[in-house]
Amino acid sequence: MSPRIRILPENLTNKIAAGEVVERPASVVKELVENALDAGCGDLVVEIEQGGRKLIKVSDDGCGMTREDALLALERHATSKIATDADLFGLSTLGFRGEALPSIASVSRFTLATRESAQIEGTEIYAEGGRIKEVKSCGMAVGTVITVRNLFFNTPARLKFMKSSETEAGHVGDLLTRLAVSRPQTRFTYIADGRTVFRLLPGDLLQRVTSLLGGTIGKALYPVDFIDGPLSVSGLVASPDCNRSAASHLYTFINGRFIRDKVVQHAILQSYRNFLERGRYPVVVLFIGLPPGEVDVNVHPTKHEVRFREQARVHDGIMAAVESVLRPTPWLGKGRDPVTPFSGTRPDPPVNSGRIESVREALTRYQPPPLRQGSFPAPPPVQRGGRDSVPRPPAVPDIIDYKHAAASKSGYFSSLAIIGQYHGSYIVCQDATDLVLIDQHAAHERVAFERLKAQFAAGGVESQGLLFTETLEFTFRERAVLSEYRADLARLGYELEEFGGTTWLLKGVPRLLIGGDYQRILRDVVEELQSLGKSRPFADSLEDILARLACHSVVRGVHPLGHDEIAALFAQMDATDFSSNCPHGRPVSRTLTLAEIERLFKRG
Repeated sequence: MSPRIRILPENLTNKIAAGEVVERPASVVKELVENALDAGCGDLVVEIEQGGRKLIKVSDDGCGMTREDALLALERHATSKIATDADLFGLSTLGFRGEALPSIASVSRFTLATRESAQIEGTEIYAEGGRIKEVKSCGMAVGTVITVRNLFFNTPARLKFMKSSETEAGHVGDLLTRLAVSRPQTRFTYIADGRTVFRLLPGDLLQRVTSLLGGTIGKALYPVDFIDGPLSVSGLVASPDCNRSAASHLYTFINGRFIRDKVVQHAILQSYRNFLERGRYPVVVLFIGLPPGEVDVNVHPTKHEVRFREQARVHDGIMAAVESVLRPTPWLGKGRDPVTPFSGTRPDPPVNSGRIESVREALTRYQPPPLRQGSFPAPPPVQRGGRDSVPRPPAVPDIIDYKHAAASKSGYFSSLAIIGQYHGSYIVCQDATDLVLIDQHAAHERVAFERLKAQFAAGGVESQGLLFTETLEFTFRERAVLSEYRADLARLGYELEEFGGTTWLLKGVPRLLIGGDYQRILRDVVEELQSLGKSRPFADSLEDILARLACHSVVRGVHPLGHDEIAALFAQMDATDFSSNCPHGRPVSRTLTLAEIERLFKRG
C-alpha cells in the first residue's frame, strides 16, 4: 500500500509560504523595501501600476549582490543576515528569514537585476511561477532593481480577493509612509500609474513627518527624548487636540522596525487618559530602543508583533516618556509660541500694572444684558483653518423650525405642560399628574437625524459653501476612500476636490454643521468608511454616519431654552418617527408618576 504522507513539491511549498508572506501588493512592497534598507541604500524608488497587480518595481542604490548571491537569494531560507540560532536574539536588520524573494517569485513574473561595486557588470535573473527561466549579464548602476509583474497570475483564488486598484494603492502608500518615517535620512520616491505621489528628500524626523502627514499635524508635534537604563524612547507626540477616531496615526517603532504591539499602544493611551475622550486616539511617532536580546521579533511572519523580555518595564518607560511631554501641557503656550512648538522660548511682553487694575475694575462694573425670553444668543463665527481641535457645538440648533411649530400643536409632546428647565439640559414637564423629564440633546438629535435622512433620500443633505476653501491632509488609505466614496460624501453635504498627493480641498459642508467641527466629523466618517469592503455596501453604514452628523449638529451640555423654543422643539418631535429615542438608542424622556413621587416623600 502506498504511503498517505508525502513530501510536497518545492513549487507548492513556495506557494504555501507565499500565503503567509504575500497577502497583497503592499506585502510585496514591504519585503522588497525592507531588503533595500538592509542593503544600506540612500535613494529608493517604488513604482506600481494598477495598485500593484500589474507592476511593482523597487529600485535602490544599496550594496547589491554578486551572481552567486543573487541565485542563492531565490532559494528558500537563504539569507545573509543570520547564521546561527543565537543570531535570532541579536537582530539588527529588518529581514532575516530568507523567505520573501522565493515566495514572491513563486506567485509572479519576477525579475532581479543587481550589481555590487566590485563588479563591472550586473546580473539579471528572470523567474516565472517560482522557476528560473533565464540568467544573464546586464549593465546597470550599483544596487538592485526588482520587478514583479502579474502578481498572483498563477493563483486565481488569491487574485479574486484583491480589492480595487485605489484601495491597494492606498495600502502601499500607507506602508511607504511608515517606512519613510522610520528612515528620514533616506530619499524615498513613490510613483503610482506614472504619477509621482511623493518624493521625499533626506532630512530630520519632523520634516519627514510634516511632509507625509501634513503641516497641521506637524505644528502640533512636540519632541520626546527619554532614557531609562537600556530603554530609550524618542520621537514626536501631538497635543490632545490633534486626535483621530482610530489608531491609524500611532506610528511606533522598535529598533527601527514598525510594530503594532498591544503593550506599546496601551502605554500610549494610558499616557493620554486624562486628555482624550473615550474612543479617540492621539497622533504619535515613537522610536523605542532596546538591546536586541531584550525583544523577540520572530513572532509572526509580518514581524509586526513582538515580545518584550521585561514587558512591565517597557510599558512604564513609554508611559513616563510620553507623560514627561504631556504633563507641562506645552500646547497651552506657557512661555512659548503654540503655533511653532519647536521654536525657542520667548519672554512675555511687560504688562502695565495700572492697566490690569483698570480692566479689573471695568469687569466688576459690567452687567450683561438680560437674555430675551424665547431667543437664542448669537451664534459664534465659523472657525477657519485647521480643525483638529475639540469640537465646538453650534449655539443655535437649526432643527427648531418655528414656521411649522404652530401648525403641529397636536401630539404627545405638544400636549405637555412646560414647567421649565433643570441644569440647562433637561426639560421638566407635566402630563396630567405625571412628571416628565426630557433630554433636550437626545430630542434635538432625533429631529436632526430624521431631517438628515429625509434630505439624503431626497437627493442629498443640504450643503453650505465655505467662504474660504480649506485644505486637508489625509493618509494614502484615506485618499483612496475619498476617491471611492466621493459621490456619497457629496450627498452627505461635503463638497471635496482633489488637490494633489494626499491633499484635498474642502469647499462645502453640511449646513447643520456650520459652527461645529465639520473637519473632525469628516475624518471620523472617512475612518468609518475604511472599514467597508466590497461585501458591505455604503448603505449599511449610512444610518451610523447620519447619526454622527446629527449628534454633532445640535446643542450639547448646558444650554438654556426659552418657552417658545421648547414648544417648537416639541412640535417637531411629534412629527418625527421614533421620537422616544435618539439615533443611538438612548431614551428621550422619563416619566415619574404621582404615586412614585409621593413614595419618595413617605406619602404613599
